[in-house]
Amino acid sequence: MLQVNVIRQNVQEVKERLNVKNFKNMELVDSVIAMDDERKRLQLEFDTTQALVNSTSKEIGGLMAKGDKEAAEGKKKAVAELKAKLQPITEQLSQTEAALQEALVQIPNLPSTLVPAGHTAEDNEVVREAGVKPALYAGAKPHWDLIKEYDIVDFETGAKITGSGFPLYKGAGARLQRALVQYFLDYNTNAGYTEYLPPFMVNEASAYGTGQLPDKEGQMYHMPADSFYMIPTSEVPVTNIYRDEILKAEQLPVKMTAYSPCFRREAGSFGKDVRGLNRVHQFEKVEIVQLVHPAKSYEALEEMVTHVEKLLASLELPYRILRLCGGDMSFTSALTYDFEVYSAAQERWLEVSSTSNFESYQTNRMKIRFKDENGKTQLLHSLNGSSLALPRIVACLLENNQSERGIELPKVLHSYFGKETITK
Repeated sequence: MLQVNVIRQNVQEVKERLNVKNFKNMELVDSVIAMDDERKRLQLEFDTTQALVNSTSKEIGGLMAKGDKEAAEGKKKAVAELKAKLQPITEQLSQTEAALQEALVQIPNLPSTLVPAGHTAEDNEVVREAGVKPALYAGAKPHWDLIKEYDIVDFETGAKITGSGFPLYKGAGARLQRALVQYFLDYNTNAGYTEYLPPFMVNEASAYGTGQLPDKEGQMYHMPADSFYMIPTSEVPVTNIYRDEILKAEQLPVKMTAYSPCFRREAGSFGKDVRGLNRVHQFEKVEIVQLVHPAKSYEALEEMVTHVEKLLASLELPYRILRLCGGDMSFTSALTYDFEVYSAAQERWLEVSSTSNFESYQTNRMKIRFKDENGKTQLLHSLNGSSLALPRIVACLLENNQSERGIELPKVLHSYFGKETITK
């Protein structure tokens, strides 16, 4: 959530940056300022009236001590009249603050000046590309055929148990999932990230804090009896660990990693792009999250991009890094880099990670702050990235490494999986 004072002090710049995200409701920016003006007016009226109540009340004691009961009764009447005025002011102030809050959460984060203009994924910038696209042998197949041939993922039984889009991993498929999760966590903790295993359900406050509510409410699985949400990513519970806390400067940066299953309704998804493991309702992912000093967040973002890039390179998969344009960014992000791996059998790029700087947009909602060297309380900046999401990684590992002998895994996974090759 943007800070009101940032909007007030930079109205034109705010509108220009929002235009990069193709934000259409610019009138909302002016409404926020108008509502904040009204809030300030009401607050001043309340404070002035309350001060009169306090000062007049003090006079009553003095008058009573002097024995001037008549004057004291007059002051009591005046206090009662002033207190009667406070009630409607309080109600108006509460209503104005609620309306202001509601307006603020409808305004997306401001994109960084590094964000390119654009409307769709076609306008994203390719930062760099690396790795060699494999030349597959004549009998090569896409992963949705390979998982049946090797009997490692069962979508039909998953659909029987739950529904479409909930895969059942078995045998070598389950073992590969476990191996990847352990490797990703080891890789992250070796880089200084502290491992967490968070709850897989969150309350409304947590979902609101990271921006899933109200922006992505339709994409989350909701349990209305308890008002809990199944997490779409471990970013949500992990970032909320420090909600409503003030950290010390020497605690920074806070670096966290977590494994979790992720649950997404993926409403409106259909067609060839969602076949097999390309898009599912439940999947496993390892996440990295950082809370950093505001002056160091873009340095931290580059560090995280390099971290994810080296992880992908270790899997020996061809990949590319994209800088997302304004129209393809999330509501909460200030700058996002997407990582895609090349699927040789599908002959297309598949997204496996998004690494983003949210600046103070999330931390303002969660009130995650720190004391700077001058003792002043400031909002931290939050960042997160996938390190990595498993389904499309698995799809590309199967497709790109298939041979007549089996699926030949990259060297880095041999000790984790316990074998070099997945065989029939």
